[in-house]
Amino acid sequence: MGILDKVKGQAAAAASAARDAAQKGQTKVDDFQARRSADQVLRRLGLAVYLQQAGRGAETFEQDVAGFVETLSAYEGEHGPLSAD
Repeated sequence: MGILDKVKGQAAAAASAARDAAQKGQTKVDDFQARRSADQVLRRLGLAVYLQQAGRGAETFEQDVAGFVETLSAYEGEHGPLSAD
């Protein structure tokens, strides 16, 4: 095996490692964005419940809550159970 073949092999290995690292980084970004989105839905759900209990709830409370629960269920189906952590 010539030196050129070794260099090509090392370059291919380095490129593969870089692709793997980029993919892992993108996965972490996607997970973070999904958690942030779920947190926003949980906040809106909590606010809707609070306003309902305080007598200032929207007429669409039941529909709003059902939509929030559906969104959170879809999140759990894709990312696993929500936790209070």
